[in-house]
Amino acid sequence: MDEHLNPTVTELYRNIDALLEQMGNDVLFVLRSTVFPGVTKLVYDRIRTRARKIHVAFCPERIAEGKALEVIVTLPQIVAAFEPEAQRRARELFLRITPSIIELTPLEAELAKLFTNSWRYLNFAVSNQFYMLAQASGLDFYRIHDAVIREYPRMRSFARAGFAAGPCLLKDTLQLAAFSGNQFFMGHAAMLINEGLPNFILSQLKSKNLSEKTVAILGMAFKADSDDSRDSLSYKLKKLLQVEAREVLCADPYVKDPSLIPAEQAVRRSDIIVLGAPHSVYRDLEIPLEKIVVDVWGFLTVREQRTLEAVQAGKVG
Repeated sequence: MDEHLNPTVTELYRNIDALLEQMGNDVLFVLRSTVFPGVTKLVYDRIRTRARKIHVAFCPERIAEGKALEVIVTLPQIVAAFEPEAQRRARELFLRITPSIIELTPLEAELAKLFTNSWRYLNFAVSNQFYMLAQASGLDFYRIHDAVIREYPRMRSFARAGFAAGPCLLKDTLQLAAFSGNQFFMGHAAMLINEGLPNFILSQLKSKNLSEKTVAILGMAFKADSDDSRDSLSYKLKKLLQVEAREVLCADPYVKDPSLIPAEQAVRRSDIIVLGAPHSVYRDLEIPLEKIVVDVWGFLTVREQRTLEAVQAGKVG
C-alpha cells in the first residue's frame, strides 16, 4: 500500500524485472509474499508480454515469525496457478516439503492469505476492545478473561489483549479494505481499536501526573522473543508519552536500537512501567511493589500474585 492507502506494484515490478534477467526459460517462478488480490495475474501477464516461458504460481507463505522452519513442514501449503503445467510443478515442489497441499485459483489463494491475517487482526481487536471496556470501568480484564475461558471449549479462541502490530496484520487488513472499495467495515473498526490501544494507555495514565513521572517501556519489538520492531506499537506509545511524561525510557534485549537501555536500569529509574512486548526474560524481572505497572498482555502474573500476597499480609496498601 502507498502513502494514500492505495495498492501499488512499483517495487514488485522492479524486483521481478531484475529477477527475469537472471532466469532461464522453463523455470517455475513462485510468489510467496502476500500480495493485493489480482497482482499474481498482473505478474503473469507481464511475463507473457515478454514472450518468456516461465511458469508462474502463487503459493502464499503460511508461517508465524520465529516458527518458520517448524510450520512449513506441518501446515498444508496453498498452491495456485493459471496453467496446468505451473500448477503441477508447484504441487510437486511443495509435496516434497509438506505432507498435504490445498489447490485454489490464484485469486482465491490471494484472498485466503489476506483473510487469514485479517482474521487474526479482528480477533485481537475484539480482545483489545473488551480490555478497554473493562479497564475503563476500573475492572481487571484478565479476571474476567479467565472466568470466560476456564473449562469452556467454545471460548478457546478468545485471545488475550495486547499490541496487534508488525508488518503483516495491519497491512493486509488495509489491503482488504482497499479491495472492498472501503466497504470492509469490521476491518476499519479493528484498525481504530488496535491502533488506538496506545492512546488508551496514555489516557489511563494521565491521572498519574505524568509530567512529573518517568515512564519505562519494556519491549520495543512487535512480538514476544523477537528482534523485529517493524510497525511496533511500542514506538507509537513512546511518541505519545514523550509529549506528556517527564522522561520516557525504553528497553529491549533483542532490538538493535542505540537509544535503548537495560531493563533493570529502566525499572530502577522509572515511576511507571508499561510492558510493550512480553519477552520471556521479563518474567523473572524484579519490579518493586511501589511501581505502577501497565500490563496489557496479562503477562506479569507472578508479580501480580506477589503484590496480592503483600497486600493480604499488610505490607502494602
